[in-house]
Amino acid sequence: MNSSEVLDVFRKTNALLDGHFILRSGRHSRQFFQCAKALQQMPTVEKLGKALMEKVLPAQPDTVLAPAMGGLVIGQEVARQFGCRFIFLEKVDGVLELRRGFSMEEGEKVLIVEDVVTRGGRVTETINIARHHQADILGAAILVDRSNGEVDPGIPIFSLIRMKVETFSPDNLPEDLKAIPTMKPGSS
Repeated sequence: MNSSEVLDVFRKTNALLDGHFILRSGRHSRQFFQCAKALQQMPTVEKLGKALMEKVLPAQPDTVLAPAMGGLVIGQEVARQFGCRFIFLEKVDGVLELRRGFSMEEGEKVLIVEDVVTRGGRVTETINIARHHQADILGAAILVDRSNGEVDPGIPIFSLIRMKVETFSPDNLPEDLKAIPTMKPGSS
């Protein structure tokens, strides 16, 4: 799948929204990717998972690691496509943690999978946890990289879409956004 085909999937599933959004990072944007809407249908999940897996090849992970919630569905599918183990991190008191008896071994080949990256906070947290366990991090596979090329976590990044999307700090909003009510569609 090329970028325009992936973007078409997001448009057809109403996963690419236009309006005034507050992102998880606290920044504001005119666009929002609600990947969960695109990932409702298993044929779409399978298609996007295969496209991400193909971006990462020839790397062969032992484990796919995803931060909850956004990375869960696509992370599990990428792991299924590779035929490897899938584990995830979840938030406890606002911080990602490896729970449920999951562990990583020293040198274990880990691929991080996430749905959308804007400022890279969750990917960075995930990398730090994998490094703490001395895993061999192969890279991060991301459905949508909307970081404007600003996120460099020090590992290879593989994305299906790389978009330049304007984001704004809350105290520096353009007039058109000030005039539109805000929405926070992520995990609300």
